[in-house]
This record gives sequence, structure tokens and C-alpha cells, in this order.
Amino acid sequence: MKLLKDILYGTRIQETTGSTHVAIEDVAFDSRQVKAFSLFVAVPGTQMDGHHFIDEAIAKGAIAIVAEKIPEEKKEGIAYIRVHDTAASLGPIAAAFYDHPSASMKVIAVTGTNGKTTTVSLLHQLFRSMGRKAGMLSTVENSILDRAIPATHTTPDALQMQRLFRDMADAGCRYVFMEASSHSIHQHRLAGTQLAGAVFTNITHEHLDYHGDFNGYIQAKKGLFDLLTSEAFALYNQDDPHGMDMVHDTKGRIVDYALTSMADYRGRIVENQLDGLHLHVSGHDVYSRLIGGFNAYNLIAVYAVTKELGMETMEVLTHLSMLKPPPGRFEQVAAPEGVTAVVDYAHTPDALDNVLKTIDTFRTGNTQVITVVGCGGNRDRTKRPIMAKVAVKWSDRVFLTSDNPRNENPDEIIEDMRRGLDPIEARKCIAIANRREAIRMAAQLTQNGDIVIVAGKGHETYQEIQGVRHDFDDRLELINAFKLV
Repeated sequence: MKLLKDILYGTRIQETTGSTHVAIEDVAFDSRQVKAFSLFVAVPGTQMDGHHFIDEAIAKGAIAIVAEKIPEEKKEGIAYIRVHDTAASLGPIAAAFYDHPSASMKVIAVTGTNGKTTTVSLLHQLFRSMGRKAGMLSTVENSILDRAIPATHTTPDALQMQRLFRDMADAGCRYVFMEASSHSIHQHRLAGTQLAGAVFTNITHEHLDYHGDFNGYIQAKKGLFDLLTSEAFALYNQDDPHGMDMVHDTKGRIVDYALTSMADYRGRIVENQLDGLHLHVSGHDVYSRLIGGFNAYNLIAVYAVTKELGMETMEVLTHLSMLKPPPGRFEQVAAPEGVTAVVDYAHTPDALDNVLKTIDTFRTGNTQVITVVGCGGNRDRTKRPIMAKVAVKWSDRVFLTSDNPRNENPDEIIEDMRRGLDPIEARKCIAIANRREAIRMAAQLTQNGDIVIVAGKGHETYQEIQGVRHDFDDRLELINAFKLV
């Protein structure tokens, strides 16, 4: 319970009607979650506008309303607070309600098109293995120490985030590693969070359906670094052509990492095999179970973060070599002898290119690469033909199939993918909308020495079709498909 005036401290208020000396027992921005003596924040969303539910919130017990537009007819005994931007105000309000939990921990946010989940997961795994109390917010799951909590979004909403931070702080966490999606940055979900550092991995075309164009996407990512104070570090990938754009005008202390450029944290791939990587990082040898150049970047970023947080070098290097990749990230599954089977979350052209390029280096003799790939429905359509083009470039046979079609027709999504292929490339492709059947057909075509990869869903254990989630795990489907061969 907190006084309204204390919860609002630091919020830019334009107008107040009613008393702010009232006790608030909960905060909500979804009217369905409102309880007695709640503060309701009316946030305009992409689907619904919270301002349309102010009366409903009051009927359910809200005694204070934060809104961009105050209703003309005001209810007796209700406090109304007008602000310019309720989405930007929700984070600081939530942080104040939960006693600013991020201030007692070192919160590191990682953004980029690819590598966020792996980098965050590796950092959490590393710090836990070193005996540090740490929490994690990621696409795969949220964690408080070693307790896993299912994740519904890459980045939680502002209210849920502060609640999780509070739980982490109460559990004794000193560090928090979190993914920061472009949507969450643009929607101000990190407002009110005190960051100790931010990491930029890379940026390629993605989410243009939401951001409008590539520049809008870049600016959304850059917004994370605009949140930093002079006490925080701003770590970016020097090899990415837009790396410098991220840290332009940031107040944070700028440091960089790279594989091919001069950088504060410089790495070099000594050996890349199916059983792992041998890296040379800032003068030290690093051996890892992770595979591929894209993971080399993730490992260098992880090492750089540990150093920026003051960890001892030899302790870090010892534990770094024992890290496992997160589920569904270049995850090898059981396959017949002589066959390599991989499941990966790659769902962007760049991610798919990185994974298939890595697989290409493992070809020997008559090795065939067989790829199963689709594109999600109700998402950026511009990447679909590019995804097919990338798959064909590195594969001997490609199965174009459904991913999470959501409310779109899978056949139409596949047709969008096929538009990126010329007649010769199209001959490599087989279109099978049923993902299970596509995986089974791919397994049946494999011979000794071949590599099959199922891309796009990774750790996900469902397929979303017409608003319904059906149980579906690429890893299990691939294993079961091999049993039928």
C-alpha cells in the first residue's frame, strides 16, 4: 500500500483533480485486473485504448485514474491525474509502487535483431555458475535465481517487469539480465528502470510491419541507449554497420566488441567445429560448446559484460567454457548414425543466413543440407521472399512450410516466400503447408552424412493457427520423424 502522491513522485503531471493523499493498494492498466483501491493507468494500445475503460475500472474499485484525457463527467471521490503520455508514465509509476527495485540491482538490457536470448541466457547461466545471485527476463523464460517462470513476451509489460524486479530484489538478486525488444523500447516498457548497462548485438531488417521502415526500427533500438546515465556502460558490436548509431549521444560510457574490427574487446575464431568453438578473446583462449560465428559474437559480448561489471578474468574464463546454449538455439537432436539434425529459432533472414552459413562449413564429401523453414503470419511480409532466397542459397533441398500462421492462410504465406525465387531456385523447393509432414519428409530424404535443420520456432512448444495454440515442438517432431524412417 502506498500513498498516491508518493507513487506519482517524479511523474510529469499536467493536471490533478481530487486528492492525492489516498492509499493505493494496487496498480493496473488492464481494467479486467482492477481491484478495490487501485490506481488505473489508461494506456492507448495497438488494439484497445484504456481510456474507453475508465468507467469500468472505477466500477471495479479504482479510486484514482491516470490518463491523457480526463473524462468530462468525473465521479465523486475519484482522483484524476492528467499526463502527456500514459505509456511513458506507467513504468515510473510501477517502479515507485514497488519501491524502485532496479535501483538495488545491476540491470543489464540486451537489444538487437539476433542474439538477445542467447546473450542474456549465457549471462544468467554464467553468473549463477559463479555463485552470483541473478535474475533473467528472456524470450524463453524468466528466472529468479534458479526458479523458472514462463515468459509470454520477449520483454514483459512495464507493470509486470517492475513486479518481477521486486521479486528478484526480495530474493537477493544482485544482477538482472534482460532482453529489450524494439517493441518494448518503443512502448516505454523500460521507463522507470535503472540500467547498469546496455548491449547492442546487431540489426537487420525485422518488424518493419510495426516500425514502418528500417530507420524507425533503428531508432527504436537506439532508444535503449538513450535511457542510460553516465554511470552505466553502453556496449555495442563494432562490426555491425549501425553499431555507432546506437550509442550516438548516449550518456553511458561507450565500449565496443568485435571479431573483425579493432575494439575494446576483440575476439578471433581459432576453430569452429560441430563440437564447439575455440576463441581467442582479449588475449585469452576460450573453449565453448557453442557453435558458429554468430555465437562467437555472443560469447565476446558476455565476456565484455562480465569485465564491465568487475568480474575476475580467470573465474569468468573457467565458467565460460562450461556454458550451454539456450533451448532451441542451434540445438542438436537425436538422429540416425551419420546424420546431423539441428533445430534453431532463426526466423529472420540474417539469423537463418548465419545458421546455414555455419552448417555449410561442416559439409564433407557428398553432404546434403536439407532445410525446413516457414514464416510467421500477421508479421513483416517483406522478409518472406528473402527467407526463401537465403534457405535456397545454402541448402540442397528446402521445404517451405508454415511457422505460426496465426490468422493468415499458410499457403499464401508460402506463396509470398516463393516470390523471392527464380525458376532454377524454385526447383530446390517443396511446399508442404503441414509443418509436421514437412519435417517427416525432410527426415525421410536424409542419408548418411547429411545435415537437416528445422528453423523458425526453436524452443517454442506450440503452433498458433487461427488464434488457437496447438502443441507442437520441432525437436520432438524431428526425433519422431526419424523413428519412422
